Amino acid sequence: MLTKYDDYPLHQTAEPIAQPSTGDRNFYDRYFFNGYTKRGDVFFAAALGVYPNRRVMDASFTVVRGGRQWVVRASRLAPLERTETTVGPITVEVVEPLRTLRLRVADNDHGLRADLTFAARTAPIEEPRFTHRVHGRLVMDSTRLTQFGAWEGSLTVDGETIAADPATMLGSRDRSWGIRIVGEPEGGAPGMFPQFFWLWAPIHFDDVCVHFDVNEDAVGRRWHANGNLAKVGAFGEDSIEYVTAVEHRISWRSGTRRADRATIGLTPHGKAPLSIELEPIVTFQMRGLGYFEPEWGHGMWKGEEAVGGDVWTLADLDPLEPRHLHVQQLCRARMGGREGIGVLEQLVIGPHAPSGFTSILDGAA
Repeated sequence: MLTKYDDYPLHQTAEPIAQPSTGDRNFYDRYFFNGYTKRGDVFFAAALGVYPNRRVMDASFTVVRGGRQWVVRASRLAPLERTETTVGPITVEVVEPLRTLRLRVADNDHGLRADLTFAARTAPIEEPRFTHRVHGRLVMDSTRLTQFGAWEGSLTVDGETIAADPATMLGSRDRSWGIRIVGEPEGGAPGMFPQFFWLWAPIHFDDVCVHFDVNEDAVGRRWHANGNLAKVGAFGEDSIEYVTAVEHRISWRSGTRRADRATIGLTPHGKAPLSIELEPIVTFQMRGLGYFEPEWGHGMWKGEEAVGGDVWTLADLDPLEPRHLHVQQLCRARMGGREGIGVLEQLVIGPHAPSGFTSILDGAA
């Protein structure tokens, strides 16, 4: 089946663009965005994903304000045309590749509306490829880019319209594609004892942005790790620095698997190590973007067109309930004499010896 992109010289396999190079049901292609004021009184996030081998496209937009989180989400039969990036009320538009993107949320029944433009503050960072096998099966094989930016436009939540000023509303985005577990569970023998440890921290400072991520197994061995320094306002190949080593120290809040405070460390080539102190001020539920959402998970078939929504009071949610484990915490950041703001994303399931976790869902002491 030919589509519009087939007229461009960008093919990587002998197949048309509409046909992924693999028949794996879990192949996906996805946008993610977050944004927040420097004061921390507004946090929003959005995502749009296509799962061509499941014939599903879905999207969500969610806002945290005043201790509550609003969600609007949508799903549809995936179009063959990859240029078509609208799901229900939610649209992602690439205005200028790797520099400017527009996010729109049309009127809907769930109290959210937006017209927001993301303008890059840095060049995009290509992270090392994520490859992970469980019992010999490849369950993750993906590429991801991360980019820092600022937002302009407006969003409306619960009847209140909030202006987005790029001087005060920052954020980050990622684009990832490849294979990871999505959609309805597959059949076969029972899976292994669940374990996943993931930290991701994109942090803004005035002149430089810091990027950090790590995956570790139950004893703390790393199967993926990366760190970068990105110059603000620079977009050439030399504007992204890849560091030689990354470290983390998390002080877990008692009875949870969430950070009470954290320190991340990066060691640039031939330079002294950098230490970034993080102080969480807002907690955002990734469930609002479909993670661990039993009814609206990524790539789940909801019919040819469906729209839904939720509102949660965050203080009422059990932090050890599986749907609430995956969070992003908006954090104030300090690096030497610099002060900044950014996100610490956390997903910790199962044992992790360095953290003192020994079972699937035990909380910190």
